[in-house]
Amino acid sequence: MKKKGYEGFTAFKHHLKDEQQTTINFANVEKIDGEIKRSILKNEQEMIRTLNMIHTGVIEDAIQKIKSSERILIFARGFSELIAEEMKIKFQLTDKYCELHTDPNIIKTMSKHLKKTDSVIFVSLNGETEELVDAAKNCYQKEIGTIAITTNKDSPLSHLCELVLVGFKSEISFFPDYEVRSRLPLSVIARILLDSYVIRMKQGENR
Repeated sequence: MKKKGYEGFTAFKHHLKDEQQTTINFANVEKIDGEIKRSILKNEQEMIRTLNMIHTGVIEDAIQKIKSSERILIFARGFSELIAEEMKIKFQLTDKYCELHTDPNIIKTMSKHLKKTDSVIFVSLNGETEELVDAAKNCYQKEIGTIAITTNKDSPLSHLCELVLVGFKSEISFFPDYEVRSRLPLSVIARILLDSYVIRMKQGENR
């Protein structure tokens, strides 16, 4: 056991138990209806591929930008607003000043009156929402620090933002008649960014 890196047999048993809980039980999945199984595997694919796409260097740069900013403003539209709202609350819980704006007119107006001590986080699945792109252009012209959380690295928003955190978007949609694709990749990225920010802040306090 020690040659394999475990303290003993008990530690090995705990490892096996943890491993069972963090991998899909395909014996159970096989019993499920085919379409539901497809949905489960779709979510697994989005999660794993998003995690594999995350660059730790970009996360570190984003943390430093957030840390050095006096204000964090989050701009989001549609279903991405739910993720942005969670981000806002978590920033506020760490005593970081943070505002969330979802109204298109307010987003456009606010982006014209930012200071260089501000940073903006854009949360957008496709990175093509007109008012978010317009706001990103304003930030770019005013040299405001920007971070994009998206699934489209080739979008207008991604090209305008200083730092881009990209997740994987599945082409499978169970609501094909509506633009309600999964925001799971955005949620994963947002959670990792917030958790990493808190870790770095605590490390700074302990030094």
